[in-house]
Amino acid sequence: MADALTVGTEVRLPLGGRRVGGWVLGLSDQATVEIALKPIAKLRGAGPEPDLIDLAGWAAWWWTSKRATFLRSASAPRAVPVTAGRAGAPPGRAPAPSGVVLPAGAGFHVIERPPADDPTPFVAAAAQAGPTLVIVPTVARAEVLAGRLRRAGADAALLPGDWAAARAGRAGVVVGTRAAAWGPCPGLAAVVVLDAHDEGLTSEGAPTWGAVAVAAERARRAAVPLYALTPCPTVELLAGGALTPAPPGRRREGWPITELIDRRHDDPRLGLWSDRLVRLVRNQDRVACILNRTGRVRLLGCAACGELARCEVCQAAVTAPAPGHLLCPRCGHERPALCTRCDSTRLKTLRIGVSRAREDLERLAGRPVGEVTASTGELPGTDLLIGTSALLHRLDPRAGVGAVAFVDFDQDLMAPRVRAAEQALALAALAGRIVRGRRGRLLIQTRLPDHPVVNAVISADPTLALDGEEDLRRTLGLPPFGAVAVVHGEAAAGWVSRLEGVDVAGPNNQGRWLVKAGRRADLCNALAAEPRPTAGTLRVAVDPTDY
Repeated sequence: MADALTVGTEVRLPLGGRRVGGWVLGLSDQATVEIALKPIAKLRGAGPEPDLIDLAGWAAWWWTSKRATFLRSASAPRAVPVTAGRAGAPPGRAPAPSGVVLPAGAGFHVIERPPADDPTPFVAAAAQAGPTLVIVPTVARAEVLAGRLRRAGADAALLPGDWAAARAGRAGVVVGTRAAAWGPCPGLAAVVVLDAHDEGLTSEGAPTWGAVAVAAERARRAAVPLYALTPCPTVELLAGGALTPAPPGRRREGWPITELIDRRHDDPRLGLWSDRLVRLVRNQDRVACILNRTGRVRLLGCAACGELARCEVCQAAVTAPAPGHLLCPRCGHERPALCTRCDSTRLKTLRIGVSRAREDLERLAGRPVGEVTASTGELPGTDLLIGTSALLHRLDPRAGVGAVAFVDFDQDLMAPRVRAAEQALALAALAGRIVRGRRGRLLIQTRLPDHPVVNAVISADPTLALDGEEDLRRTLGLPPFGAVAVVHGEAAAGWVSRLEGVDVAGPNNQGRWLVKAGRRADLCNALAAEPRPTAGTLRVAVDPTDY
């Protein structure tokens, strides 16, 4: 096997009476250990490119994890025969598009493009320099982009299915989702990240690694440009590179016509449904309503004494999944629907969920309404839909949705999360793509009409949403001007107490500790210096998206 072995090759090794998988991390003419060595049992096939081996080591330190976690992402889903160099002629590439000018030179380039813009010309322009790696948030968008590039004449490899072709250098453009940040692309000349603000590019589970950060480090090591395309630049993206704004005319055309419903002076008896929204759902053919609250009833109060309905065990607000029944979403405690203060059974609804909202909307619109949440299987066939933000991710922009209405946009604006404003703007941008820019309509119901995010959407200028965000993050020492990690688990209390050189706060009511440092490197060094406990669970999420 000696001639076929290179750094990154996948092999099978004898260990404990069985064969286990591994990667070649280095080669040497002499053994550096004084123990009996066993021969490699089998050559499995081609593995990650050699430069990704070192990159995986960096990622393991950056996100406090194991190198093998990232090497698995960089490996083929199935065994791929070892090949040497390029096979045949250089891969084809799409013709250079006219009117697309990308910033020159290596580095991190943030390019603002409206939500309705087709990114294919930008990818084709970047690919003129040579093999290009393209990372997108969803499988559907990756498939569409790869198809468009192929029709334009480019040899595009869609990961993970075309991993072997990409590894052999037979692709001019390599396209994939988050894991494509570790995808093979010999002779890498440029990296493009589409919708670089999208949280789908960041892993929700530990390690909470982000494709943008991995791609940026990979591009830096290869001395090639990274183009981060986004309709709504974030503070983190702008801290990484300079912004190239969209042309004013193109920016205006790429955002939808937005109608603002100021509900500060509405009659409270109208509930969630303003007169304008009711007219919209009655007269518009295809409408998607967004309400980011699952369940039927999310908050109740006693009609007799005014006491909020809370859990007897943990004091959290209880929900009503069914009439006459209360459930605590935090600890799971169940009890009958009555007030713990005065024993009254008359409970009034203060905040409804999407299931109850569907019932009300169906009566108001006079037609069937489909409900969509993250757990929904097949998309309902009705023209009028209501659901959580999962509905926006499920809708196809080619389906001809005429309008998207945010029923309670304030819930997204005022969410108790550091990135609440950026996440709310991202939802509005996604809605703008669904209605395809100026072809459709976006309706926002709010009691915060002067909020920077609302102004940004109405003005079609996403940079307005960042007003005050940078100063706030800098003052609080939050990313990108500081580093944080959220720690929880059975062994968390003892483990965080031994950390040195960082600030530790907690635990909160969910048993989580917040670890902070002035620099990311200081945080990573502190977390890496403390060995993991041998007993009990421990989860360390470095810079998660939901804290």
